[in-house]
Amino acid sequence: MSQELIDGLLAAIPMPAVLVDQTERFIAANVEGITLLGPQIVGRHFATILRQPGVTTAIETCLLDRQPRTARHLSNDGAQDTTFEVTLRYVPGVGAVKGGAVLVCFADITDRETVGQMRRDFVANVSHELRTPLTALMGFIETLRGAARDDPNARDRFLGIMEGEASRMNRLVGDLLSLNRVESEERVRPKERIDLVEHLKSTIKSLEPLATSGGTSLTLEAPDTPVDIPADADQIQQVFTNLIENGLKYGGENVSVTLTVLERDPALRCPAVRVQVIDDGPGINPVHLPRLTERFYRADNHRSRELGGTGLGLAIVKHIINRHRGRLRVESDLGKGATFTVILPQ
Repeated sequence: MSQELIDGLLAAIPMPAVLVDQTERFIAANVEGITLLGPQIVGRHFATILRQPGVTTAIETCLLDRQPRTARHLSNDGAQDTTFEVTLRYVPGVGAVKGGAVLVCFADITDRETVGQMRRDFVANVSHELRTPLTALMGFIETLRGAARDDPNARDRFLGIMEGEASRMNRLVGDLLSLNRVESEERVRPKERIDLVEHLKSTIKSLEPLATSGGTSLTLEAPDTPVDIPADADQIQQVFTNLIENGLKYGGENVSVTLTVLERDPALRCPAVRVQVIDDGPGINPVHLPRLTERFYRADNHRSRELGGTGLGLAIVKHIINRHRGRLRVESDLGKGATFTVILPQ
């Protein structure tokens, strides 16, 4: 087989591919392979380029017994780590004295690995979030059956704590179901049109008791005319209920939470409306802002649990806004409050 034909066949493979013959040197590589492993690799010993033991061992063994092999190759493009699944197949009749060679192909499986890690992290986080209240419930049940069986005061106190822990689990399960439902509908754009201002007024009215109990002022600055947008009414209410509740709960006592509605936001290349939820509370350390919408991420882990947070609220908000083809921006500094901006196309 001529070198021209070998090069042509490797060029037709839509992934990084190289050919190693019995001299243990690269005899051909396609453009993708050169991009991955570096220029001028043809003619060099494979061990000087592929220095990962799993890959080098697989090539050596394949050259000896001519059996298919797989291995894993880790790389870094300067921005992120990349994982490749390496497939090795023996090709007879090519290379030095036509002694045969090993075709080595690199399939990028980084996305698959990332999804797998996300799934493992999610399961670990859910298990951790459920284990804490379950452990508390089991401990109090054991106490009520033993030492506190005949103590009415202790029994009432423990039952109150157990009720709180059960409510926490119920909120977590509810948020998990809500997140799953939102993710399943994320690619389906809503078609119903709603008056955003009316829904914001309804949301604020439902949260007024929470604001009053915390000594917080809750105001809406919006146009007097209707602001129509294509949206799922329940999901939009869920977004702003979550954002306003966060401002009320984490802003502290005697703060103000303000909603402002402005049409014609320039951030989207179409008519859009911008809603800002602004509080003058203690603010959020900027180091936390890039990760706020991650599942179970909390800027203040202990305080969030104390206030009944599940760590899923902003993740749900992000997915709902994605479904509406909108954007979410968060701006904050310690001691300067926080501003959550939701931009929705009209």
